[in-house]
Amino acid sequence: MEAIVLAGGSPQDPLAQKFAVASKTLVPHRGRPLVEYTLEALMQAGLEVILVGPPAPLNPPPKVSLPDQGSLIANLEAGLHAAQGEKVLVATGDMPFLNVEAVRWVLEHAPQAGFVYTIIARPTIEQRFPGMRRTYARVREGSFTGGNIVIIDKKLFFTALPLLKRALALRKKPLALAQMIGLGTLLKVLLGQAEIEGLEARVSQIIGVPARALITPYAEVGVDIDKEEDLRWLG
Repeated sequence: MEAIVLAGGSPQDPLAQKFAVASKTLVPHRGRPLVEYTLEALMQAGLEVILVGPPAPLNPPPKVSLPDQGSLIANLEAGLHAAQGEKVLVATGDMPFLNVEAVRWVLEHAPQAGFVYTIIARPTIEQRFPGMRRTYARVREGSFTGGNIVIIDKKLFFTALPLLKRALALRKKPLALAQMIGLGTLLKVLLGQAEIEGLEARVSQIIGVPARALITPYAEVGVDIDKEEDLRWLG
């Protein structure tokens, strides 16, 4: 399987500005750009990597490097066009703790679906990384944060692409986005009464692609670097 690493971003991002780099994924951590930790873990797991982001000398080097297309969806679309296989793993380039064991676990346990989204339980994060701030969603099964790895069926993704672009366009219009999701589903989520199985069914219905969540026991998949506070936490 191939892996797409989304390493794009604006040089105006506060972290990128602080370190004078083209993207926050190139911010140095322990002498290496953040994205190199993601690349190393994926390659050790036997994946061929397509990197989408600003040009930079990286070690290990990806098999394919594509320029930043200017947005997350455009970068993902470019990476998928370059991928040869039917399914592809997609990861962000800002996971400094990602390791080969976590990647292999996801590959081995991913259910058969057009879209597989990793989630991590709050206790898993807090036990492994005490004090690391994450955003959690509460459902009947517990509180979870979203992971930074997904597995996508390429053909099915392009079926859902117009709707994903629409959702992205509505991200700053909560009422319109709520109507798209469904007010009943949204209310359940806000009250913490939704169930994972029900959410999987609703997302599958909306995007027209079978979607499944994968509860992942590796906290490393759910910890990324978004802001300077996260970088300070790293030490």
